[in-house]
Amino acid sequence: MSVQPPAAPHRVAIADVDIPFWRMVAIMIKWTFAAIPAVIIVSVIFAIIGAALSAILVGVLGINIPSVKM
Repeated sequence: MSVQPPAAPHRVAIADVDIPFWRMVAIMIKWTFAAIPAVIIVSVIFAIIGAALSAILVGVLGINIPSVKM
């Protein structure tokens, strides 16, 4: 049994996608709901990074960032 080399990759061009309007609306609503937890996770990560940088500035460098008083 002989082993043949793999075929060269073929180029593909998509000319048109036929999708109903309301199906596209449903997909975009699903994307919106999927983005909400992602935004919450990214916000928590940024809050942790900000707290760590604040602790470094106060603890190591002795720079105190004054809080805003109203």
